[in-house]
Amino acid sequence: MNELALRKRALAKERLIGTFLNTGSPLLAEVAGQSGLDWCQLDMEHGSGSWGMLAQQLMALEGTGAAPVVRVSSLNADYFKRALDLGVHGIMIPNISDAEEARAAVSYSRYPPHGTRGVAIMNRSARYGAKFAERLESAHENTLIVAQIESPTAIENVDAIAAVDGVDVLFIGPMDLSVSLGIPRQFDHPKYVEATKKTREAAARHGKACGILGFALDEIQTLYQQGYTFVAVGSDGGMVANGMNALVAASKDASASA
Repeated sequence: MNELALRKRALAKERLIGTFLNTGSPLLAEVAGQSGLDWCQLDMEHGSGSWGMLAQQLMALEGTGAAPVVRVSSLNADYFKRALDLGVHGIMIPNISDAEEARAAVSYSRYPPHGTRGVAIMNRSARYGAKFAERLESAHENTLIVAQIESPTAIENVDAIAAVDGVDVLFIGPMDLSVSLGIPRQFDHPKYVEATKKTREAAARHGKACGILGFALDEIQTLYQQGYTFVAVGSDGGMVANGMNALVAASKDASASA
């Protein structure tokens, strides 16, 4: 996989479809990668996996064509270092509230003089030293930074966040945003509709992509039509659970009518 490709494609506003991987399973990561997805979000905020499991998931995605994006649990430089050294193509940061936090996220993802990322030669991203010089020279161009917009404060500051050089995608977290607006899961509420519209407009104004998490397959066309291009739908755990539940329901229906 070409690390540069995902960031370039996102900024070119290609429609990129992905999903959240929250089980920590390398087997499900491999299944997801081989499905043809453009990207997979490996969830270190709400997911069940450990850092050791993250390394295994990245190995499972290698060569599948699905670029790995890790959601860290918070704006912590150590999390950025570890994820990037393991070889992720992008970092998603939850609950970015203002431009200062956005600038910190960009800085944590880039080596000096472009940022403050710690330097190590022997890591998976640098192919254990073989590509270190290349990584040091071009890492500031390679890493996709996805800022999650999830609060009224973020909406208030969304234009300034979008203006930060190095922030590539504004990504709406529907559950957090709706709850923080006091309208849980009311995705057709005027407050939610206006907040998401403001986010899309800020992204477009500053040449950034806008993304969102959808909950069902039949939402994809609507999300594209609304202007979202970096779209995730569901999760590995959710899809497995839905499939199992549908199987059991079908069995019960068949037994009742037999």
